[in-house]
Amino acid sequence: MSRDVEFLGEDAPVSEAAVMMGELEVGAVPVGTADRLLGILTDRDILYRVVAKGLDCSVVKVREVMTRPVIGCGEDDAVPAVMDIMASHHIRRMPVRDATGRTVGWITLADLSRRLLLDSGTLQNALREITEAPA
Repeated sequence: MSRDVEFLGEDAPVSEAAVMMGELEVGAVPVGTADRLLGILTDRDILYRVVAKGLDCSVVKVREVMTRPVIGCGEDDAVPAVMDIMASHHIRRMPVRDATGRTVGWITLADLSRRLLLDSGTLQNALREITEAPA
């Protein structure tokens, strides 16, 4: 997971959120603060709830289109449990919270994929065989 989490205010216009997401090269941002997470704004929220409806992204506020409720996991949750949460809720990224409920990180499918790749000796060996196979 990443511990460097950027938050967005709920009253920000969607256009500001889109610029921020582009600069950070992310597909979602948490809305609120580490102590008070209100929602998640995703690129899909912007696409389907603003662009597809022809709304003005400089007028629409993040709070009007963000995803709620927030689905998250605990910082001590095991990787399989985190994967189950993401799969059952059809989400690609989510906040990681400590025992007090404070957001302390952000985890994505890419993070999980990298971890699984690093932990899987069988998968690494198969990839090595493929890439080192004689031409």
